[in-house]
Amino acid sequence: MTADFPKRVLRIGTRSSPLALTQTNMVIAALRKHEPDLETEVVPVTTKADLWEGDLAQLGGKGLYTREIDQMLQRGDIDAAVHCVKDVPGDVPLPKGLVFAAYMERPDVRDVLLFPEGSEYTSLADLPAGAIILSSAVRRKAQVLRARPDLKVVRVRGAVGTRLEKLDGKIELDGIKPDGMILAVAGLARLGIERPGYVLSMDEMLPAVGAGVLGLECRQDDHPVGALLEKVNDEKTMREVTAERVMLHGLRGHCNSPIAGYCTTEGDGQLSLRGMVFDREGSKFVNAMLWDEHDGDPAVLGARACAELLRQGARKIISGIPH
Repeated sequence: MTADFPKRVLRIGTRSSPLALTQTNMVIAALRKHEPDLETEVVPVTTKADLWEGDLAQLGGKGLYTREIDQMLQRGDIDAAVHCVKDVPGDVPLPKGLVFAAYMERPDVRDVLLFPEGSEYTSLADLPAGAIILSSAVRRKAQVLRARPDLKVVRVRGAVGTRLEKLDGKIELDGIKPDGMILAVAGLARLGIERPGYVLSMDEMLPAVGAGVLGLECRQDDHPVGALLEKVNDEKTMREVTAERVMLHGLRGHCNSPIAGYCTTEGDGQLSLRGMVFDREGSKFVNAMLWDEHDGDPAVLGARACAELLRQGARKIISGIPH
């Protein structure tokens, strides 16, 4: 163990789902490339949001995926937390005393439309009018209905494996026979699930802010842990996520807001950021695409994108006010 990180067990909090545990093991493997003798203890937490089958907005929002783990971190029950950045609320600041010390390199951020086993369908265009698509995200629902207002989107919750069993009819879904389901490409890849499907383009399905990114959080005053986590930080991902989350924070986006945002880094290092805000049915939306013009400051780019979306009427859409 190096002098930067004295010998101690690193207690890492995470959600208890198979995907969350797999992602945490990925983080541990990355840390051990820098600290081969690192001792860790994974502390799984089944959050209120994991136990809730209904609409998250009724329970208090997506922040419930992270709140209990953050409270454990604040109390000192754990030393670090692994969060999916897309689950971290954008309308409120981070809990007092906590910081993201690192963001892991971002994988493929696209979504994929999967079909039941034996289905004859192979794309979004193939689906007949009235076809049922399963999805838990208001962002996905809005964009599916924007492209195909004749489809029906039904909320589905649970671990990825459970969702796939619902898609294939192995678990009863209140008498519903689904024709497709949308999941993240990265999540399937991390779980080692190989299944044919229709990968949606960025024009068809812009990802959530922070999509695919694992954020490593610690207490601001725990300098040894912060220094350790920083060793696996991907600077490119951090800059891109910063731009996206500044935009989201300015929009005061919450779990009930269909907001999408994706920042990329061009070959010359220039950042570009695309943001979209939809109503829940996808019938109204605003769109902004901007390039960095301020010496590569991602926060400025995010603020500019937010201002442009607000100028186009994003606040009314998010608030549900008729145009």
